[in-house]
Amino acid sequence: MLSLSVAQLAALVATLALVVVFGAWSSRNVRSAQAYSLNGRSAGAILIAGSISGTAIGGASTVGTAQMAAAVGLSGWWFTLGTGLALLVLAVFYARPLRRSGLETIPQYLTIPYGRSAGPLTSLVSSLGILFSAVASALAGIHLMVAMVGFSPWLSAVVLVLLVVAYGMFGGLKGAGVSGIVKMGVLWLSLMIAGGYATVSLWQMPDFDAVFPAVPWFSLWGRGTGETLYNLMSLIIGVVCTQTYVQAIYAASDTRVAAIGAATAALITIPIGLPSIAIGMLMHAKHPELAPVLALPVYLIRYVPGWIGGIGLAGILISVVGSIAGLALGIGTMMANDIGRGLLGVRDDARLLTINRACVLGVTVLSMLIALSALDSYVLDWNYMSMALRGAAVFLPLSLAVFCPGRLPAAWAIASIVGSTAAAVLVRLVLPLPINPLMTGLAVSAGVVGLGVLRAAATNRRDTPSA
Repeated sequence: MLSLSVAQLAALVATLALVVVFGAWSSRNVRSAQAYSLNGRSAGAILIAGSISGTAIGGASTVGTAQMAAAVGLSGWWFTLGTGLALLVLAVFYARPLRRSGLETIPQYLTIPYGRSAGPLTSLVSSLGILFSAVASALAGIHLMVAMVGFSPWLSAVVLVLLVVAYGMFGGLKGAGVSGIVKMGVLWLSLMIAGGYATVSLWQMPDFDAVFPAVPWFSLWGRGTGETLYNLMSLIIGVVCTQTYVQAIYAASDTRVAAIGAATAALITIPIGLPSIAIGMLMHAKHPELAPVLALPVYLIRYVPGWIGGIGLAGILISVVGSIAGLALGIGTMMANDIGRGLLGVRDDARLLTINRACVLGVTVLSMLIALSALDSYVLDWNYMSMALRGAAVFLPLSLAVFCPGRLPAAWAIASIVGSTAAAVLVRLVLPLPINPLMTGLAVSAGVVGLGVLRAAATNRRDTPSA
């Protein structure tokens, strides 16, 4: 345990209270299922940006980035850089057509061209992938609590569950969005100042060049070109296919606001990893014996003024809690709409709201249990695996539904979703094989989709009467 000073503890508690109070105040009028999941489709660009960035910037973007930077340097930036680029793709190409549909979930969108069975199937596949992102933030949060207050991992997990409930379980998208806006202010203030201190300390190191040779420490390709490109692709594909981010698009008041909100979230997300990079590298030099996952919290406790450290610790803790809450909300919305309403025929609004909230709590608890079973794993690896699992199954059928509707027959779309998911899970979790799960899943999906499109085109030519 690293003992907190009075100033650090006061700043930590005050910041946590501020964010929770803002979130609770903003959600005081949430009474219906649609108000909970979509804020009544009246969200402005700032609320959308807060909701998206509040989920995207979690434990992986802060603790995980510093952890990776302590091991490989600048290439640890790829998670926030890649996430930001992915959000720009979402803003430019997908936001307008998705918002124009007036729907609520990605599975609903796929139901239109591919039939009723596509909805529940996509919900289950997407939920599995999103769950692993929640595990990444849970892992970061547990290590943070252990370092800050000396709780056992199990007690830390319990506290995090309670904070998720207070942060966003009852307020839904609006509560998460408002809290996300406050969270971004807190993180930008504290991390940029702390990162500035770390950068100055690095600059003043007399043996800097010897400790940090240009390769790999200052190469964006420090983990290898192939692995880096794979991680970037998995982020772009995974973000586009993530219900939580698309849900914020659906909540926008119109298509233009949806695109602006997503682009704003991208601009917020891209630079937030840089101060964590500087901190991770400095802690590698000062404390090579320290577990890399503790680089950021230990730095904030020991090396910056007390009030900055306390605010920074609160910001990281809130980023973890907000990310878990936002991801769980995405799963809850799919379960309520695509399973509850679509598959089981639930129509009562109060019951749908209860299903959504119960799923948020269930996903939070499950993610903590998985994290407790893998405490020594890398935070970012869980996120990259998450992106691969949900992106491999959904990306190509979704993109065809958005840009080329009617080209892929329903049966082939279903076969693509099932086959690609099975392939990704097989090579990553069952065997496991030294094969890239995203590339494997995408290859299967592309093969099935390609055959389906060609078969449909041939059938259409055969059925078209000659002139």
